[in-house]
Amino acid sequence: MTHAEAMELVNNHGGTSTQHVNRQTTMLVVGEEGWPLEANGQPSVKWQDANNLARQGLPLRTITESEWLHLLGLDETRTEIHKAYTPAMLSNLLGVSVHLIRRWDRAGLITPLRRVHRLPYFSFQDVASARRLSELLAQGVPRSEIERSLGQLAPLFRNGQRSIDQLEMLAHDSRIVFRDQHGLIEPASGQRLLGFDDDSPTTTEHVSEARSRLPMTDWSPSRPHEHWGFRDWFDQGRELLEEDAAEESIEAFRMCLMERPDEAEAHFHLAEALYRCGRSRAALERYHAAVEHDHGYIEAWTQLGCLHAELGEHEAALDAFEVALEVHPDFPDAHWHKGEILHGLDRTDEAIPHWERYLTFDNRGPWAETARQRLNGPEPVHDIVAVDEA
Repeated sequence: MTHAEAMELVNNHGGTSTQHVNRQTTMLVVGEEGWPLEANGQPSVKWQDANNLARQGLPLRTITESEWLHLLGLDETRTEIHKAYTPAMLSNLLGVSVHLIRRWDRAGLITPLRRVHRLPYFSFQDVASARRLSELLAQGVPRSEIERSLGQLAPLFRNGQRSIDQLEMLAHDSRIVFRDQHGLIEPASGQRLLGFDDDSPTTTEHVSEARSRLPMTDWSPSRPHEHWGFRDWFDQGRELLEEDAAEESIEAFRMCLMERPDEAEAHFHLAEALYRCGRSRAALERYHAAVEHDHGYIEAWTQLGCLHAELGEHEAALDAFEVALEVHPDFPDAHWHKGEILHGLDRTDEAIPHWERYLTFDNRGPWAETARQRLNGPEPVHDIVAVDEA
């Protein structure tokens, strides 16, 4: 919920909203989208002001957003805060790349609430907390300062210990990284890492790519590998891919597939590596291999749909999203992408049910806002009348 929406709710229920805490304030509502911490790691100024006034005996109550919504009788809105989200949905909501979310998942920094056909669903608060703590550590805020602030704020939030555990992992595990506008940083050391832009794959001509074999890379692992098996090569490939070394990861995934050619997840990661190196047609084939070996691999079906759409093959994209929805009818990402493709093909009537379905899973992110705009339709066109006063 935005500040403007919260202030409107206050006014609609007979209260008076203010931008600052003062002696007339009777309630401070704290949002639950990450910890309310300032850039120096201390609790927010509003929380500090409210805490000081309460200590002076003033009747000022501090509660969370969900508690406040419950008091207003808006429990349906309250449930929005505690919904589960896919990596793609969280990427749009929080500005954290899907690749980074996967890396945090693998390192144990965030924990899925559930998995459906390999697809993880996360708590918004868990990922938002990890992002905020990563930002603060990467900016050089001492761990002790953040931990002290978390202790002060813990009585407000049920996940206080979870965030302290996240902080400890971030402070000690160099495998966990955070991306700012300049690139990757290790929060544990503050060291900046060199890497490729994972959202901007280089372009190549698909025709020449399809006719030639993919070149072998010059990469070789740093650890002794004469007796490596599938798991060793697979883990090495994922580590390289997570470090934005997509080109180098390709060979590792090929090596593990030599031992287990039917391993769907290895095909999926190889497809991602190829795509990030600009080899879209080769990536398409590997995504197909992934779903051939695991028909229920809904993330692979979704990537197939997105890649077909990117290549202008819209009917093939729609087919892929349809299979994903047959496997998992409540898959938000597939509903969103299918609706957008249908809209682009001027088949808006067919897109409407998918936008409506998506909004049952997400009511506040950028995709949700676009879906609402699409459903509301274009602004009506009014006649412009000129009046001749002569």
